[in-house]
Amino acid sequence: EIYTLSLHDALPICAVILLLAFGLGANAFTQAPINGWTKPRVAQKAAVTMMAKKSVGDLSDAELKGKKVLVRCDLNVPLDGKTISDDTRIRASVPTLKYLIEKGAKVAACSHLGRPKDGPEDKFSLAPCAERMSEYIGSEVKLAPDCVGDEVAAMIEGMDDGSLIILENTRFYKEETKNEPEFVKKLAAPFDLFVNDAFGTAHRAHASTEGVTKYLSPSVSGFLLAKELEFLDGAIADGEKPLAAIVGGSKVSSKITVLEALIKKCDKVIIGGGMVFTFLAARGYGVGSSLVEEDFIETAKAAEKLAETSNCKIILPKDVIVADKFAADANTQVVAFDAIPDGWMGLDNGPEATKEIQEELRECKTVVWNGPMGVFEFEAFAKGTFDVAETLAEITETGCVTIIGGGDSVAAVEKANLADKMSHISTGGGASLELLEGKILPGVAALRRASGGGAQELVRERAERDGQDQVQPRGARHGVHGEDL
Repeated sequence: EIYTLSLHDALPICAVILLLAFGLGANAFTQAPINGWTKPRVAQKAAVTMMAKKSVGDLSDAELKGKKVLVRCDLNVPLDGKTISDDTRIRASVPTLKYLIEKGAKVAACSHLGRPKDGPEDKFSLAPCAERMSEYIGSEVKLAPDCVGDEVAAMIEGMDDGSLIILENTRFYKEETKNEPEFVKKLAAPFDLFVNDAFGTAHRAHASTEGVTKYLSPSVSGFLLAKELEFLDGAIADGEKPLAAIVGGSKVSSKITVLEALIKKCDKVIIGGGMVFTFLAARGYGVGSSLVEEDFIETAKAAEKLAETSNCKIILPKDVIVADKFAADANTQVVAFDAIPDGWMGLDNGPEATKEIQEELRECKTVVWNGPMGVFEFEAFAKGTFDVAETLAEITETGCVTIIGGGDSVAAVEKANLADKMSHISTGGGASLELLEGKILPGVAALRRASGGGAQELVRERAERDGQDQVQPRGARHGVHGEDL
């Protein structure tokens, strides 16, 4: 039987509904904390989990058993001839691959290696990676002769459940970086589902990072990619305060966008490396023959003004170690920041600068580090960087979350044998910087779309979370092709 309400009868009911809604208020719609980064006051913004709706750990056994899984790993390791000099990225890929193997999937890992110019080059073969991966997996990992084609498809079809192969270098095809649709179809054709575990290339809309998600469902993140997003995006969005960023490196020009983003988010930003001297020059100090980017002096001034309006403390070194030439055997001396002699160049922080930085860091609950304090490759100019690394290791033990955001800072903590003392070591270079800048990574946005959420939805969520105007995802307004940083 159908009942109808007159407008006169309906109005009191609507009024009650409205009163209940106002009485409950926003708290009725606030989620519980979603992870370690999220505090109750920002829980409803769902900072990190919005980055990728689903990870490989969310898939059921039935979704994995006997299924042919394409996994995009980052196996772009440094080689000395055919010898791997650092297998960090291979080791980082193992947890996701082992998980899939244990679930009975037929797993094919793909990756790029180096920068092949025109087709296959033996020096860029993934053969050394397959050999090293075999050691970590505990069984033979075969290398496919190609990444696409009938022979590869037949090899995948004939795999046993719970086995792993590695496809040959995807960048032996120019279509990979161009995200060419026909190549994408060939790459995806043999598989049932896709797992992206390559954070280092998540900022590229390539065939193996973005394109295949249009043809494979489900498409989800691996454990490494999920962890990178949790730490890097989570630290800036919802990291416990005080929050500090250490930004080093040689040039302001290469770090200015991430520096501006960090200034807006952090309580303090410590500046180190060669970029110090562009900031000192912007303040009107003489810097001898130190590296200065004249075209970015006004940019440095603008960054300092931004820090004032953002209530962020900018920390520059009180003293520096200067050298009479850029060499391991140079003559050195320690001078105040405003007393650098003509003809001498700053190549590391001095002891007073390091002491101040250590004191500032010990007050923090979250620290992100991207870029060394000096030319740590030379022993004479390594102390500033290594002392900071030791301090981060110490405060990690007392509960501070420490994140090493890729690049030379990772090399520095590895060289200091302190990598295992940090909360998180990022495997990304350019991807780390772009995520810290607040950009939407194409590889992550693609997983989002594949899980039922569009890139524009992700942009809206992040804009709402950060209280910012909406911006386009990276690559939406211009090409995103090119090599990794």
